[in-house]
Amino acid sequence: MTDHIRIERRDGLNIIRLNRPEKKNALTQDMYAAMNAALEEGEASDEIRVHVMLGVEGIFTSGNDIADFMKMASGGDLSGGEVHRFLHNMAGLKKPFVTGADGIAVGIGTTIHFHADMTFATPRTNFHTPFTDLALVPEAGSSLLVPHLAGHQRAYAMLAAGLPFSAEEAREAGLIWKVVEEDRLESETLAAAAALAKKPPEAMAIAKDLLRRTEREAISSRIDEEVRLFGERLKSAEAMAAFQAFMMRKK
Repeated sequence: MTDHIRIERRDGLNIIRLNRPEKKNALTQDMYAAMNAALEEGEASDEIRVHVMLGVEGIFTSGNDIADFMKMASGGDLSGGEVHRFLHNMAGLKKPFVTGADGIAVGIGTTIHFHADMTFATPRTNFHTPFTDLALVPEAGSSLLVPHLAGHQRAYAMLAAGLPFSAEEAREAGLIWKVVEEDRLESETLAAAAALAKKPPEAMAIAKDLLRRTEREAISSRIDEEVRLFGERLKSAEAMAAFQAFMMRKK
């Protein structure tokens, strides 16, 4: 697979760590493939009770690796690929999913947490979804989940206006569970996951199903619709101009 995703399985936890700090944990297709394998294997294993996702100090992820993503998306059809598979895997998890975010959380680095059952973040974490700045659209079912969790105006501010949310603003909006200091993020995230792992797994699965049942099919359908529109937007003149400007700024 790839060293940029570290997998550790212990005490009933399936710990997935994004580990590409030199590129701000920007996600590649190989990284998505590794995360997909980890989630699917964890769901199938009787020994795994809880999925956990973490980044590194100061970085959850800056989003997709632009060069890698554009190469993959050059045909404009994103359906059936590793990204699409990852989104459905997250949305379909039957076991608890706990995430910890520190610092940079851009694009998918924000929307991952909307599928978590409990998210811990540090005060310096910045949740930012600049989709429309790149002439794109929201993804990962966020256009359905964020209005449901936070209401229209905060959803519009985040997903359409592209305004960043601090960790405390995200907590107040109901988008994450708790804000903790940097030196306690990993310990608190893992402690919460360990506590969930000790609970009766069948009861936990039923509880999660009851909490998510109403929206599950709608989320799956919305993910597919967003993927289709995202692919169409990638071929637009607006998006091409926005990506060219973005790449020029990086240079």
